[in-house]
Amino acid sequence: MAMTSTRLDPATTAVVLIEYQNDFTSEGGALHGAVAGVMGETDMLANTKAVVAAARQAGVTVMHAPITFVQGYREISAHPYGILKGVVDGNAFVKGSWGAAIVDDLAPQEGDIVVEGKRGLDTFASTNLDFILRSKGIKTIVLGGFLTNCCVESTMRTGYENGYQVITLTDCVAATSQAEHDNAISYDYPMFSTPLTAAEVISALGQ
Repeated sequence: MAMTSTRLDPATTAVVLIEYQNDFTSEGGALHGAVAGVMGETDMLANTKAVVAAARQAGVTVMHAPITFVQGYREISAHPYGILKGVVDGNAFVKGSWGAAIVDDLAPQEGDIVVEGKRGLDTFASTNLDFILRSKGIKTIVLGGFLTNCCVESTMRTGYENGYQVITLTDCVAATSQAEHDNAISYDYPMFSTPLTAAEVISALGQ
C-alpha cells in the first residue's frame, strides 16, 4: 500500500536515525571515504535534516541509534569478520571519540531519544529500541542512515517481523557502493518496507 496519500500520525510514528556519526558522515571520518560517493548522489544529509525538522515540528518521536565500542572492541569477538572487521580495522566508532559522535547537523535535541547499546547491525538486536517503541505506542518507524544494505536493512527486516509499519527513506541512506545501495532499494526494501523519499514522508506528515 502506497503511503504517499496517507497522513502519518505523529503520535504513533518514530523517525529512527541509524549511525549518523562522524566516522561515516564527515570528512576525516574513518569510513567516510567509503560512503562519500553515495552520500553525494542521494544528498542524504540534507534530506535527513529536512525530514527531522518536519518530524519535530509535527511532534513525531525522533530517535538516534549510534553504534559505539570501547577502545579495543571488547564487546565483540576477538576475531571479527565481515563488516565488523572493517569497523575494527578502521578503528571506527570508539566511544568518546569525535568519530563516534553524532554529526552536528543532526545532533540530538531536547525531546529526542538516544538508543543506547548498539554493538551490531540490527538496531533491535542489542538495544532497548523495541521496548521504547512499544512503551510509547509507536506503530510506524521511518528509517534512514548507514549502511543502506547493512544496518538500515537489518533494522528494517526486524521491524517488519516485529509487526511495525516500516518506511525506508530511499534518499536518506548510503552504502559503500552505488551498486549495493541500488540493489538493496530495488529488491530488498520493497519486500520489508514501504520505500519513500524524504519529500513523500514530509508530505505524509502534513508539513
